[in-house]
Amino acid sequence: MLKDFFNRKKYAEISVEEKIDTKNVAERAEVKEKLADTSHDKLKDSRMGARERIRDIIDEETFIEYDKGIKTINPLEFPDYQEKIAKAQENSGETEAVITGEGDIDGKRSVICVMNPKFMMGSMGSVVGEKITRAIEKAEEKRLPIIIFTASGGARMQEGILSLMQMAKTSAALGRLKEKKLPYIAVLTDPTTGGVTASFAMLGDIIISEPNTLICFAGPRVIEQTIKQSLPEGFQRAEFLLKKGFIDMIVDRGDLKAMLAHILTLHPIGGEIHD
Repeated sequence: MLKDFFNRKKYAEISVEEKIDTKNVAERAEVKEKLADTSHDKLKDSRMGARERIRDIIDEETFIEYDKGIKTINPLEFPDYQEKIAKAQENSGETEAVITGEGDIDGKRSVICVMNPKFMMGSMGSVVGEKITRAIEKAEEKRLPIIIFTASGGARMQEGILSLMQMAKTSAALGRLKEKKLPYIAVLTDPTTGGVTASFAMLGDIIISEPNTLICFAGPRVIEQTIKQSLPEGFQRAEFLLKKGFIDMIVDRGDLKAMLAHILTLHPIGGEIHD
């Protein structure tokens, strides 16, 4: 009797015959191809490098860069990681996926971090997390506001658990900054995803986004494949998240500097009154 029990099949076998409508399949493929060739491709082409962003936001000749000498190593001896870093450095002209420093925005001093989507898609490894943490600590030390421009595919897989630890490290540093009642403004740019979204990107006192920015943890394709359902139109885009209260405002790129200067005027560090 027990022998029969263990030999019994664990799963039922179901035979399913489904007639595939090739016309509908072709139509869906054509629609997907058209969608893939429109606004998001233009958005990807318009992504700004970190230096360009700094020139666009910070007053001329006021920027002081922090921690230029920190270099990435290969702590897990991940295959070909050093070669990928060298190639990213050559292609981007930068040493890592974030630039940190301080400068004036219409005369108002601020610490700023700008992630670089042109360096391994702005992925966050140990150096990125360390530079952002040090910038937050510098803002606390100097009693300055901090602005972080995010653009990232998430945690850098080549550094494994060490990259995931940066989520906790940056979040803890922002917690200490909050205790000092110093403002943190997050500016989300395309794309802001993965471990960056799950940590410092969503901790801003004020969260701004550029139009049509992808903001998520897992991407829409992964979610659709997991839940086997179609997602709402515009799901995980800035406009959708603004309606749901995840972000505070959407600001066009050309208006960002003026908006940041306005916010810094409204939230002065010393509590001064401005006309």
